[in-house]
Amino acid sequence: MSWNAMIKGISVGASVGAAAFMLVNSKDRKKRTLKRKAGKMLKAAGDALSDMTDILK
Repeated sequence: MSWNAMIKGISVGASVGAAAFMLVNSKDRKKRTLKRKAGKMLKAAGDALSDMTDILK
């Protein structure tokens, strides 16, 4: 397994875990905004990971 794949897997797993934790432990009225923020966070994490892989190449 390459370092790029390992770093990407760990980062995505941590992001998804944090988003799931926030959704499970929040009140109903905040869930909608948390879902929106989680989507933005995952997109930003994906962009950051693609930048990292470009640098490491």
